[in-house]
Amino acid sequence: MRTVDAAGLEIGDGHPPRIMGVLNVSEESPYSPSVFDDPGEAAAYVDEELVGEGADIVDVGLESANKRFEVLSAEEELTRLDTAVETVESVSGDAVFSIETRYHEVADAALSRGFDAVNDICGFADPEMPAVCADHDAAVVKMASPPDLERPGAVEDVDDIYEALAMNGFTEKTILDPAFGGWSEAKTLRDDREAFRRLREFRGYGRPLLVSINRKNFLREVAGRDTGEALPVSLAATSMAVERGAHVIRTHDVAETRDAALIGEEFARRRARHGGDVSVEELDVTTPGEAARHVDRLGGDPDVAAESVTRVFEFDGLSPDETGALRAAAAETDAIAVVGGGGDAALLVGTPGALGRASRAASGVSDALDGALATFPSPPE
Repeated sequence: MRTVDAAGLEIGDGHPPRIMGVLNVSEESPYSPSVFDDPGEAAAYVDEELVGEGADIVDVGLESANKRFEVLSAEEELTRLDTAVETVESVSGDAVFSIETRYHEVADAALSRGFDAVNDICGFADPEMPAVCADHDAAVVKMASPPDLERPGAVEDVDDIYEALAMNGFTEKTILDPAFGGWSEAKTLRDDREAFRRLREFRGYGRPLLVSINRKNFLREVAGRDTGEALPVSLAATSMAVERGAHVIRTHDVAETRDAALIGEEFARRRARHGGDVSVEELDVTTPGEAARHVDRLGGDPDVAAESVTRVFEFDGLSPDETGALRAAAAETDAIAVVGGGGDAALLVGTPGALGRASRAASGVSDALDGALATFPSPPE
């Protein structure tokens, strides 16, 4: 996993989860507590409510990305940049400042006037954006989007999100954002939940991940909460996101989100890592789908993914013939059968590929065993 240096802030595995607080200088932005048009008031908010509460990064928005509003042109965004720059110059706290924009002209101007990083909500739909960020040696968050400057985040299917993240390549300092939220009418809450379940897959490009899930509809619907009541579900999801490999959490609720992120980090699985001339890193892989992303990145055989993780299934109520069938199937394949002392219970251990082969080898002994074996995922998940 690549580590990104964002103006001295290290982002990646082995570093604390980073919190990105939000400031808007866009009058149409729907979250009014973070909206300012006066640089002094905006700077005070940053110092007290963002940096003061633990934000490592401050993301400044020049326009609302809400699909209900007309998209501003680059020229219109530039007219709002003065307020953003004055705010950055007036802040006394220490933070990395990111400009949220889809236009390379705006990114270039902001980086030239004191900003440290870019949050590209259209994911390099402007093909000149990568070069601008590279020329400034700036970190850039690349959100999954179609190749259209007016349709940020409007990708539904998880596999399409993954592919969209690669549009127009990466810079050396690219951070990836899978784009949670209602960016299009076609994108459903179920789509977002599926993307969240498969969050580790987005680590397949070997680059840090940012997630923006604060009070999002796909979480609120689970608990039946409105926006004002949705902080607890956001915090629960934050811990899960960090545990699943997210490195940056974008939020309006900085202090609470920081605490939730630290809990996620504390209880995340510890993985082996060694630097040096020859480095090694244990990847955060729990399913064949996650493994497939890394295999694909290296140009390997996709069939390897089915042999990449181990699963354990417990059987109970087995007859002697059924126990014997499992033993024999394990002996014929790479699976392992562990039979209990009474002989009516057993564990079957193996990769999804091995379990599939064992399932086929053990079938036909009884309808009951065949029904149990049918619960094995096929094809492997």
